[in-house]
Amino acid sequence: MDIHDSAEARATFTAMENGTAQDWAIIGGHYGDFARGLPDRVLSHLRLLDGDFGGFPIDRMQHSLQCATRAHRDGRDEAYVVMALLHDIGDTLGTYNHPDVAAAILKPFVTEEVHWICQHHGAFQGYYFFHFLGMDREAREAFRGAPHFDACAEFCAKYDQAAFDPAYPSEPLEFFEPMLRRVMARPLSSPYAKAIAA
Repeated sequence: MDIHDSAEARATFTAMENGTAQDWAIIGGHYGDFARGLPDRVLSHLRLLDGDFGGFPIDRMQHSLQCATRAHRDGRDEAYVVMALLHDIGDTLGTYNHPDVAAAILKPFVTEEVHWICQHHGAFQGYYFFHFLGMDREAREAFRGAPHFDACAEFCAKYDQAAFDPAYPSEPLEFFEPMLRRVMARPLSSPYAKAIAA
């Protein structure tokens, strides 16, 4: 019997230092299946933003769809559009650092530039409202001179800060699902990528 075929197969070690090649073959088999389910888990988590207004003119899901729709209609590539779709997915679990959560999810699948935009969009988006909250609207200036400064400023100006229009005809989540699945089909960089290929 192939150890990858059994849903009941489990490693036998009680500490990793005692693991065997067979143990790790079992774990690797399970890991590949689990990793391939990532798009489903991401979509499920994104749906938690539906109906969550937080005082904004539209809910967080509609903001995400509108941001991604604007990027798509502007001719951005799929990885960029998926970043636009997921940039605020961290709002639920990373209330104080939501860009870091989204960037961590996207990092294995996107270029350094797209990852950087996602990771830093919070400070750049602050240009449009931080001063109303007693914060420094120029917080993004701490990143001046970074290679992707202009790209992040552009993302916020063209897509993020502009995506709160209740009348804007956004595409539904189903429109973006195939893009998300293609982008997340195989990591560009990850120490665990080999386990998926096995």
